[in-house]
Amino acid sequence: MYRPDLVDVWVFRLPRPGELEILLMRRSAGRMLAGLWQGVSGSLEHDERVTAGALRELREETGFAGPAIHAFYDLDLVNQFHWSPADAIVSAAVFAIRVGADAEPVLSEEHDAYRWRSPRDAHAMIVWPGYHDALTIVERDLLDQDREPWFRLDSDGRRIRG
Repeated sequence: MYRPDLVDVWVFRLPRPGELEILLMRRSAGRMLAGLWQGVSGSLEHDERVTAGALRELREETGFAGPAIHAFYDLDLVNQFHWSPADAIVSAAVFAIRVGADAEPVLSEEHDAYRWRSPRDAHAMIVWPGYHDALTIVERDLLDQDREPWFRLDSDGRRIRG
């Protein structure tokens, strides 16, 4: 069994039929990778379930929790990358959350700005290949009514279908 080091959570909303917006947050000054536009990202706590860690990081970084979460998804994606400060390969399990059409985050000190962006504009703002892969899955699979149920998790992190 393999346990990831991090969790990434991509938040999206559907403000109008057929319109998708991705939440991007800018890392605060004075932090590692300051100025980087990203989704929710953070480390797992000791013995924390991976899905519980994703929901905790979501709550800590955006304030979204409970009824604000309309759907929770496992993107079936694990990103790996070289992290030079640790001189190691680090991995992140990747999830997505759908929130209400008018939802707005309450940022933690980790981020100093946020933007809701179309997939095209979000792709233009993000850097890492794994981020692009995650956004492609959100746009391609989570908006498709036949594919979407296969990615959905319940609030305890169990796959609903399958």
